[in-house]
Amino acid sequence: MRIALLLAALAGVGFAGDLKTVHFQSADRKTRLTGYLFEPVGPGPHAAIVLLHGRAGPYSSLAKGVYTSATLSKRHKSWGAYWADRGYLALLVDSFGPRGYPEGFQKGSYKDRPPEVSEQTVRPLDAYGALRYLRGRRDVIANRIGVQGWSNGAMTVLATISDQAPGIESPTPETGFRAALAEYPGCGMDAVKGEYRSYAPLLMLLAAEDEEVSPKICESFAKRAKAAGSPLQTFVFPGAGHNYDDPGTKKQSVPANRRATEETYRRAAAFFAKHLSQ
Repeated sequence: MRIALLLAALAGVGFAGDLKTVHFQSADRKTRLTGYLFEPVGPGPHAAIVLLHGRAGPYSSLAKGVYTSATLSKRHKSWGAYWADRGYLALLVDSFGPRGYPEGFQKGSYKDRPPEVSEQTVRPLDAYGALRYLRGRRDVIANRIGVQGWSNGAMTVLATISDQAPGIESPTPETGFRAALAEYPGCGMDAVKGEYRSYAPLLMLLAAEDEEVSPKICESFAKRAKAAGSPLQTFVFPGAGHNYDDPGTKKQSVPANRRATEETYRRAAAFFAKHLSQ
């Protein structure tokens, strides 16, 4: 993908669908979640992708207390529009706002975060709540739904796609998600220690110069997971840092981040086209 085309994708050029706010139940059976729908043109039915935000939550740092579809961060708007442009229905799930943490959490706060937003035991239930919601829509192909997450959301993806995931019994690509994409997750959490096996194809994209999580730990995790039978692919982007695909000027002014962003869009599109097309 050339840079001009990438910038068009980041701007959401060609996204003609409405950005809608929806509500649905988490699989924790007690939390009413908020979600934002990026709808493609046409009646469908469409394949779909659940989007899981990172530690900062789904909203812009400039939201100033207003947490709506209008104040979503540029990255989430960009990716949602990118998928809608390509015929997918994308659903961005807000796991933090409904639990009282709409502003998310600061860098380095992992050990102090409350258990009610755990990416290992709680947020996977949100992902499965989103899956159930999408399967109830007439414009979605029920067995062609993937999941994508960033940072803490990518950690949620790893827990969600495990064959021991909370919120689903004896998961398979037919009963759960068909494919999963995890961008720069932390791989030292308890949910992925020891033997780990993903029940569906998993693509993990890492930043070699990540300043928040260790790509080396993730590479070791990937090696173990593949040895245990996980259908997992990993790619490490040289020189890229954490949140490299943030479309803001600060991140994209770094050449390695720009290259990683461009390649991520290309790899993500090819990955979901392969696994959600049939």
